[in-house]
Amino acid sequence: MILSCSHISKAFLDKDVLCDASFFIEEREKAAIVGINGAGKSTLLKIITGDLAADEGQVTLSRGKTMGYLAQHQDIKDHHSIREALLEVKHDVLALEEKIRALETQMPHLAGEELSAAMEAYAQATHRFEEAGGYALQSEITGVLKGLGFSEDEFSKPVSALSGGQKTRVSLGKLLLSRPDILLLDEPTNHLDLNSIAWLETFLLNYPGAIIIVAHDRFFLDRVVTKVIEVDHTRVGVFSGNYSAYAEKKAMLREAQLKAYLNQQAEIRHQEEVIAKLRSFNREKSIKRAESREKMLDKIERLEKPFEVKADMSVRFTPSCISGNDVLTVRGLSKAYGPLPLFCDVDIDIKRGERVAVIGSNGTGKTTLLKIINGLVAADRGSLVLGAKVQIGYYDQEHQVLHMDKTLFEEILDDHPAMTNTEIRSLLAAFLFTGDDVFKRIRDLSGGERGRVSLAKLMLSEANFLILDEPTNHLDMLSKEILEKALAQYEGTVLYVSHDRYFINKTATRLLDLENGRFTNYLGDYDYYLEKRALPGAPGGGFKKQSGVLPGAGTPWSAGPAADKPESAVKQDWKAQKEQQARERKRKNDLAKCESEIALLEEQNSLLEQQMSDPQVATSPAKLLQLGRDQEENAARLAQLYELWEQLADE
Repeated sequence: MILSCSHISKAFLDKDVLCDASFFIEEREKAAIVGINGAGKSTLLKIITGDLAADEGQVTLSRGKTMGYLAQHQDIKDHHSIREALLEVKHDVLALEEKIRALETQMPHLAGEELSAAMEAYAQATHRFEEAGGYALQSEITGVLKGLGFSEDEFSKPVSALSGGQKTRVSLGKLLLSRPDILLLDEPTNHLDLNSIAWLETFLLNYPGAIIIVAHDRFFLDRVVTKVIEVDHTRVGVFSGNYSAYAEKKAMLREAQLKAYLNQQAEIRHQEEVIAKLRSFNREKSIKRAESREKMLDKIERLEKPFEVKADMSVRFTPSCISGNDVLTVRGLSKAYGPLPLFCDVDIDIKRGERVAVIGSNGTGKTTLLKIINGLVAADRGSLVLGAKVQIGYYDQEHQVLHMDKTLFEEILDDHPAMTNTEIRSLLAAFLFTGDDVFKRIRDLSGGERGRVSLAKLMLSEANFLILDEPTNHLDMLSKEILEKALAQYEGTVLYVSHDRYFINKTATRLLDLENGRFTNYLGDYDYYLEKRALPGAPGGGFKKQSGVLPGAGTPWSAGPAADKPESAVKQDWKAQKEQQARERKRKNDLAKCESEIALLEEQNSLLEQQMSDPQVATSPAKLLQLGRDQEENAARLAQLYELWEQLADE
């Protein structure tokens, strides 16, 4: 074990974030911390690193082990070049190299004991240099920089001149080169393109130390992690396996918890009804039984109702009208920035109902293409024609369509003045903004919160052609799933840029891969794209043959007698279900008859008591004797019925 977290608790003001969180990490283990936005994932990372103090509990790192942390946001003020910034991490190796070079210069001029001492120092230094990977250092740095999406002509750029995303990549590169015993990575894939994410996956899979990752990239987590640590409403749970295994286990666990809760609630209601009925019998024996049941009911450990999963975002995009079949026609489109060409002579046709994903490396021009289509950037040459009745709705990854000085409420109201206060609040509540949240200013929101506001505005646009630039950035897993479902149900057309491979698999019907200034068309999802790219001579080629597997299916097909086997099991289940239903109907009928007879006998007893109190009957011993016998018979029968009713009620 390399790291242990024991009974960690943390609250901000009166809000609990973590309660009694405990887990451990083994050496070389790859773990993910998952949960909805605001659940406390980054807080937990900061407590582990010591940047934030826990209110209770303890974090223990094994003696002599080192830890490295990549935060989500980087503000590096470094005047070194990108390459120099990474070399700085290996200053001890560089110092060894300088020592070796100095000894090489000195040794030809030495003799005797001085030479012997210098040669001994040289042997030790070269040995340590080799052990530290000094001979491969320059190629290792080049490999890391290229893997993270930097081209060689960018290596000399000053870090201070980079964008926030590029600075994060530099920080990630420095951290990977430092090789700590345990890596803590907060959203490491946010600023990486598909190729860089694939490179990082391979690097982390082969990393000799332990890793803890906070990420919302499900494809990435499926490939890398073997343990999932879930933060859910201040509680922490641990699941073995990758993200898909966790999601499956979590769904089963939630279903079991809900079933157990509902069963317990039904049993509590049933016992309360039985207790009330027993008390209504107004017999000493029945009252004692009722009191005994009440004591048992008080001792039951009440289960908490599981939190509703669907309490999150609810999105539905509804076009105001149907566009023509030809939504977008692009011919000969070209764009360059100075001497840097992005794409040249591009032809694109998008038809109604398509969901087209644009993929490619960072800096190739994907976002520029979307901005040209939206009229925000001018093309150098070429034509772009929108089809009949096409109405564009645009989602910008930088959220430039939002006004930083406005509140959330004003942002919606100013664009849709006909909406009532209640309608605006209801809309924002669907995107998790409730109470005084609606009066927050846009500038004070996190990236994920701004994304949700942009999606809310997009939903109101009633557009039939959605153009989305990195729509899943900063969204948590559940919000992504709801967005995926909304796009799958959308009756319009979608064109989007994304690096989220899982999201692409779920939503895209076609991919446009931008590489070397040209677009290559793939008629399928991301898995199909990978399959085509793996073929010799790609792009191009045909389908891989999958023997005994239907296209799009994950299980082998079969035919003949073997296919009939499940049918008998289904029939048996159906028969058992029918028998159970019949038994339940009989129990209810018997219970109803029992209650009816009890009510009748109790009514008869009341009448007998009235008759016995009649003065005329009181003077007739024969009548009193008969009425007494009738009461005894009723009491005996009632005792039997009470026992039977309790038995039927318990069943």
